[in-house]
Amino acid sequence: MPWRVRPDGLELRVRVTPRGGRDAVDGVETLSDGKRVLKVRVRAVPEDGAANEAVRRLLAKALGCSASAVSLEAGATARVKTFAISGDARALTGRVALLTGQDP
Repeated sequence: MPWRVRPDGLELRVRVTPRGGRDAVDGVETLSDGKRVLKVRVRAVPEDGAANEAVRRLLAKALGCSASAVSLEAGATARVKTFAISGDARALTGRVALLTGQDP
């Protein structure tokens, strides 16, 4: 799973494609090291944090939470990033599972 339950919410590993032509969640992918990530594409360019902000807002919208509940924890300049989503972990897990077609 590309997510991990935390006491205060959820941790989500995301593989970002900036300048992707549209803002969308494209499912789950397994990387060469075996880790699973949520594939996300955004129109924003990877300059001055614009793509990171676009991903943050896209995740908030897709998960039905406020943008302030989503924060970038690791990977600010990397393609694979870790986001923390604050809230009810069970509800968030269900939303991510529904969004990706995975079992919660």
